[in-house]
Amino acid sequence: MSRYPFDYDHSRPFMQQAGEWIADVFYETLPESGFEVRDEQIYMAFQVERAFAEKKTIFAEAGVGTGKTLVYLLYAICYARYRRQPVVIACADESLIEQLVKPEGDIAKLSRYLKLDIDARLAKSPDQYTCLNKLDEARFGHEEASLYRDLYESLPEFVHVREALQSFHAYGDRKDYPHLNDGQWNRISWDAFQDCFVCDQRHRCGQTLSRDHYRRSADLIVCSHDFYMEHVWTYEGRKREGQLPLLPEHSAVVFDEGHLLESAAQKALTYKLKHVVFEDLITRLLKGEVRESFAMLIEDAIAQSETMFEVLESQSSPIPGSERKGIAVNERLLDEVRRFQEILSNIEDELVFESELFTLNDYQLRIVEEHLEMMQKALSLFNRPEGLICWATDSVNGLTLVLMPRLVKEVLREHVFGQSMPIVFSSATLSVEGSFDYIADSLGTDDYLSFSVASPYDYEGQMEVVAPVWEHRAAFSEKMKTAVSLLVRTGGRALLLFPGKQELQRFKAEWIHYPECADMRFLFEGDREISDLISAFQQDERSILCASSLWEGLDVPGPSLSNVIVWALPFPPQDPVFEARRQASARPYEEVDLPYMLLRLKQGMGRLVRSQQDRGIVAIFSEELHASAELRASIEGLLPDGVGLKGLDELEFVLTDAAAAGYK
Repeated sequence: MSRYPFDYDHSRPFMQQAGEWIADVFYETLPESGFEVRDEQIYMAFQVERAFAEKKTIFAEAGVGTGKTLVYLLYAICYARYRRQPVVIACADESLIEQLVKPEGDIAKLSRYLKLDIDARLAKSPDQYTCLNKLDEARFGHEEASLYRDLYESLPEFVHVREALQSFHAYGDRKDYPHLNDGQWNRISWDAFQDCFVCDQRHRCGQTLSRDHYRRSADLIVCSHDFYMEHVWTYEGRKREGQLPLLPEHSAVVFDEGHLLESAAQKALTYKLKHVVFEDLITRLLKGEVRESFAMLIEDAIAQSETMFEVLESQSSPIPGSERKGIAVNERLLDEVRRFQEILSNIEDELVFESELFTLNDYQLRIVEEHLEMMQKALSLFNRPEGLICWATDSVNGLTLVLMPRLVKEVLREHVFGQSMPIVFSSATLSVEGSFDYIADSLGTDDYLSFSVASPYDYEGQMEVVAPVWEHRAAFSEKMKTAVSLLVRTGGRALLLFPGKQELQRFKAEWIHYPECADMRFLFEGDREISDLISAFQQDERSILCASSLWEGLDVPGPSLSNVIVWALPFPPQDPVFEARRQASARPYEEVDLPYMLLRLKQGMGRLVRSQQDRGIVAIFSEELHASAELRASIEGLLPDGVGLKGLDELEFVLTDAAAAGYK
């Protein structure tokens, strides 16, 4: 196989030649296979070429239907082969990854129509794999044990039988178990409290085996934003400990739906502390022959950990509409944290002496030292409370303390933008009112290229946007009746987008009380694996998909999605992360809440029209936009040319089965 998909002339710049070949692909090769020539797509290609040629960051805002994915994929493949290092394609979440790599996805299309052998491999987050230890607990537990026993028996033979000359392969992917709901999956999936380094099953772990596979990719590695940022955050630590980084050396990065990277970065920089985990870990040191003074120090640490978490419990309070608890950081809590830090420091000092006595297991000692180092980094955030975001969550075995730095700009500036490589942010929503300042500032970069190109679709003839007027202040029952009437109008074929899980679950409990919905088929996020749920929605034309996380990336052309109902304006939640942003802003509504909502709303509305033939309704359920002229104007500013906000009585679109059958 030729290294490049074109004849490379070494006397001329490589990216210039790659751009010429890509232009031929869009002007000639793909149109011969039925693709449209899109001026917007070719314009984007010339802009992205500059970013790769100059190794710059570019914010590539391209509307729905421009074919932006094909553009960045072609440049990524050429650049990976030129540099002999893969390019990382980082998507916002696992569902977007599946959209990219599915059999009928864009990578498969390029491979088929250009006769390219593309080496694209998935690098999924750890929580997308079965944890063998948690599976053992589940299959011997009391809740649905038979389900997990059957799952265990279905694992590859090498998991059960340890013999020489066995062949190993990756397994245990979340996608392999679409029938499990989120709760069932969480009982057996990896989580942050799993101690993989001392797990005797780690060499047969599906997560470990998958890493061996994707690290050998020649062209593309497709992962999530979360996973990429975890790679960035753990890169130095893993190398220092003699481990391979999560991702191999790569030549460029594309952040698909790049406007969501900041939240992924914060998630990657998050620490989670739990008393029971600390106690289990630190008591491992008592299994050797240690000095009595050292044993007493360990007992002090356990007691102080208990005290600190008791104070945390007393200082925490529920956040309405969230599973998180807010924490009041006061002097009492800071005193307990400082005492705990001091004891941990003493243990770290004493471990140097204990290690010289050779009474402790070296491997166990290294694991404990690493965990103590992590705890000290986490607790050190309390030294500057003004730079800290923290909250707590409840679980069956006690409180979990979650800590993260308030700003991630410095980390992104050094470890992402500081690399000499092309970085492409691709999305239909990167600017706010024509400016890229909001996203550039939130990510911590001021050296970038940017462009914006509109969608080629005829939205005036394809989309109606309705904003119902409410008689009873948009009460839940009033919204239900309106939603049902809209679902009847399109015979199902709808996507309901909720701002959070709480509203989604309430709708799930209530729809059965409406006779008009008796023959409708509802699919709910969380009931099945997400890509399987999306596939079912697409194949069952009259079904209705209800979700809280599919504002971006869902690509379902045709009559299956003819109605998008936005249950409420997607303002950011009242949780500690966004509260920290608001506190850091002089104009929190204008600089934090409104831009976030507008970007997310624009993404949600973009789920409707995915092809030249698509048409339908977007319904925005909001009382606020009728009460605020400024808010209404902002939302109207999102709408495509020729599309305005209508009342329910002005709505014209009705989709019958006969009309749906006429879709081409």
